[in-house]
Amino acid sequence: MKLALVFLLAFVLLATTALAGKDYYGILGVNRSALKREIKKAYKELSKKYHPDKNPGDKESEQKFIECAQAYEVLSDDEKRRIYDQYGEEGLQEGGGGGQQFHNPFDIFSQFGFGGGGHRGHQERKGAETQMEIRVTLEEIFNGEQVEVEINKQVICPICRGSGAKKADDVKKCTSCGGQGIRIVKHQLAPGMWQQMQTTCDVCGGKGKIVKSKCASCNGHKVKRGSHQITVTIERGVADNHPIIFENEGDEHPDITPGDVHFVVRTVPHAIFTREGIHLRMRAEIPLKQALLGISFEVKHLDGNKITIQREGVTQPGFVQTVKGQGMPTHMYPSERGDLYVEYSVKLPEKLTAAQKAAIEKAFS
Repeated sequence: MKLALVFLLAFVLLATTALAGKDYYGILGVNRSALKREIKKAYKELSKKYHPDKNPGDKESEQKFIECAQAYEVLSDDEKRRIYDQYGEEGLQEGGGGGQQFHNPFDIFSQFGFGGGGHRGHQERKGAETQMEIRVTLEEIFNGEQVEVEINKQVICPICRGSGAKKADDVKKCTSCGGQGIRIVKHQLAPGMWQQMQTTCDVCGGKGKIVKSKCASCNGHKVKRGSHQITVTIERGVADNHPIIFENEGDEHPDITPGDVHFVVRTVPHAIFTREGIHLRMRAEIPLKQALLGISFEVKHLDGNKITIQREGVTQPGFVQTVKGQGMPTHMYPSERGDLYVEYSVKLPEKLTAAQKAAIEKAFS
């Protein structure tokens, strides 16, 4: 009895495994809720990694290249993905009338503009660039920092995954153009003379598909406004107006690749220091006594440490003292630092007592 139970469990496990078929999400390394752009990005990276030209003679890489193409072909198609999500690979085989027919993996690869397979890839449409200022303090540039920036942008609707439909079944092929997005129109110029023209289908707007019932979340627009957090790394010593580019982080749309977001560094004015390239400048007002007898005072630097600035002898108003190695870190070489320039002004007393006058006259006589 126990032996029969073991065989029964083994059979169930084998049947379940066979029914599940290939894990296309696992092959591409994405989760089941992944958006089309995430699926496309994963396929692009993996297909380049396993391309036979990069792995000559490697049968395992060749097989992975084929599997990636098959997974992308299913998951990038709304209808195929719906069937796969519900019934697995077996559902695709049954719905395909004798088995799912896959395209040449090199043809799919070439569509991304990589080339390969003897076919010339088409250029992907890409969205517009987004320009944004990121205002940072001198302390953040001096020490280096990661700044969280929230951007408001257009995102693919998470409910319909960019189809614009209430359900996957609501997306139908346009019967007017046969799913081509274009129609051939004939105009009679004269008896027996016809002009044939190609025009965008006015029923589906050139998309080849029509939506029977719209997604309630995005009202059929496929996208909606949303906020998105981006972590911007401010490197030590980065220059003002320096661009920081995040690829494909702009407005999303299912039919195009998102544009890039360009952040431009803008430095907030500092209460003590002024930046001059890799150098810093500050102004210090000293009393007459220090101007005549010597200077010694502390300044809190941008990293929080206190530095002591000293000078012997007489200091004239407008004199600039150079403090070596106390400027800004050099971008890309932060161990190298510029200098600190201290420009002095002298605070004179508003009036002198008789004793002070006598002492000064005696000192300068």
